[in-house]
Amino acid sequence: MDLLQILKALSDETRLRMLNVLRQEELCVCELETILEINQSNASRHLNRLTQAKIVEFDKQAQYVYYKINENTLKEYPFIEEIIGHKDIQKGRYTMDRERLHQYRKSGLSCDDLKGKKSCFMQ
Repeated sequence: MDLLQILKALSDETRLRMLNVLRQEELCVCELETILEINQSNASRHLNRLTQAKIVEFDKQAQYVYYKINENTLKEYPFIEEIIGHKDIQKGRYTMDRERLHQYRKSGLSCDDLKGKKSCFMQ
């Protein structure tokens, strides 16, 4: 694996936001779009970069693709965990993203609901 590729993948705020919520749990692309309030094209582009760097991995289940942090890469490059666990990642926009994830889970909505545009889960 190319260290430069990993560093470049970690150099974008949207990708750090993705890793911030993926630290909590595995998520589908449509869930990431909704929680981070980004469009599908943006989500796919950033996830592709993280996947190429092997920081995240994915699993296709029916029509949905779920992403999670690649634990093997974290073991090989422990500085990644330090970056996504850094105190600056634990405040501001990142805190809001985790709160949106929590509200989404509390809402009971599913990927099917998100595809049906029933994504109003914030109170």
